[in-house]
Amino acid sequence: MWYFLNVIFNILNKKVYNYFPYPYFVSVIHLLVGVVYCLVSWTVGLPQRAPINKELLVILTPVAFCHALGHVMSNVSFATVAVSFTHTIKALEPFFNAAASQFVLGHQIPLSLWLSLAPVVIGVSMASLTELSFNWTGFISAMISNIAFTYRSIYSKKAMTGMDSTNVYAYTSIIALLFCIPPAVLIEGPQLMQYGFKAAIAKVGLFKFLSDLFWIGMFYHLYNQLATNTLERVAPLTHAVGNVLKRVFVIGFSIVVFGNKISTQTGIGTAVAIAGVATYSLIKANMEEGKRKAALAAAS
Repeated sequence: MWYFLNVIFNILNKKVYNYFPYPYFVSVIHLLVGVVYCLVSWTVGLPQRAPINKELLVILTPVAFCHALGHVMSNVSFATVAVSFTHTIKALEPFFNAAASQFVLGHQIPLSLWLSLAPVVIGVSMASLTELSFNWTGFISAMISNIAFTYRSIYSKKAMTGMDSTNVYAYTSIIALLFCIPPAVLIEGPQLMQYGFKAAIAKVGLFKFLSDLFWIGMFYHLYNQLATNTLERVAPLTHAVGNVLKRVFVIGFSIVVFGNKISTQTGIGTAVAIAGVATYSLIKANMEEGKRKAALAAAS
């Protein structure tokens, strides 16, 4: 379900950008639909709303800010280059995670992990050099998204609380929405009011325009919620493999659905990058599993 919803979201999202190229506003809609969904779920008690206090709010705000920045920048990239290319660049996320762990958190990263990331960097470079839809806006925004999501994972570790993942994601979405609204109003507001909405409605009709916005928001929220719930229930190794396979699914389906022409070098570069991510994820998951077993042995 996680893969299925992710693929559907990416396809619908790009189709909307083909006639409504306003990523800041669309990012707000993604989060807004999710927040309404959370509020309705809380109202009917599925799940029960966990209480939040000032301390939790302070802990979750940096997570939500990084979530908002990463989300908006991903959408700017989706709107300007091919979906497959954005996901290839986003395959660099483990590299940024490793760099942040070593140089920000002070964790020692083994040489084997750094070596496994070399194919990722080489693959993304190969894909970028011959990508037919390449432009700097799409490339730089996807890279900023990588950095933002890296810091989100750092802050998320600090924000580990007794609250369940569904409630944490709901509160994160609400705070992230508040961060996303001002730039959307300032950057795209005037264009939307002058001609953006009118042009989209003229192309596809009011009902299709509104239903498209609703469904991409719903699929965005549900795939993220399912990802969060899934990762809470599986071992690190399963999580790692799942993340890599998800990207393969999205890249493959987007190329087929949109008929994106990719050069041989871009195809090889994408495959090399994904293989590198898989290797990195397997090594890291095995290390985590080893630490967990050592901790259990020490405790017993």
